[in-house]
Order: sequence, then C-alpha cells, then structure tokens
Amino acid sequence: MPEFWLAVIIGSLAVYSWKLIGYILPKKFSENKKVARFAGALTIALLAALTAVQSFTSDKEIVLDSRALALGVAAIMFWRKLPFILVVASAAAVAAAARYFLGWA
Repeated sequence: MPEFWLAVIIGSLAVYSWKLIGYILPKKFSENKKVARFAGALTIALLAALTAVQSFTSDKEIVLDSRALALGVAAIMFWRKLPFILVVASAAAVAAAARYFLGWA
C-alpha cells in the first residue's frame, strides 16, 4: 500500500475520533462562550490557511498566477455581497481567460 493511503487512513481516523469526542463532551463545555468563540476563530483561520496554500503555492514555491487573480475577483465580489454561484462562475471565467489570453499557468 502506498504511503499516501496510510496517511489518508490515519487522517480519517483522527478526524472521526474528534467527531466522537464531540458526542462524549458534556453539553456545558460546548455551550461555553469562550470555547464557541475559539472554535469559530479556528475554523476561519484553517479555511484562510487552506485558501492561501491552494492559491499561492505550486511545487513548494510561492507563485502568482491565474489563481491569485481569480481569488482577488472573488474577494471583491464577496465584498459587494454578490450571490455565491455568480462569484464562483466569475472567478472561474477570470482564471480561464487569464490562462488562455495571457498564458498564465
């Protein structure tokens, strides 16, 4: 079995164990305002880190390409509170246009 499957299985078990721990914890723990605020902030931080890694890195290098341009367009459209599907479609169109017309990767 390749090493990445072992990592996927271990990661899946780790994530599932956290879900089970959530059922075991007392309700007063999850209703604590500090815990709820920390969990919310942690979720946002992890999503921001994932977005940054997927948008600005390639082969262990920092790159600025069509993904960064598409992310910028999406950020502006979200700031203007446009519908999600329109944001996704526009960002994809901008990335495709940058790749086709500008030759960006």
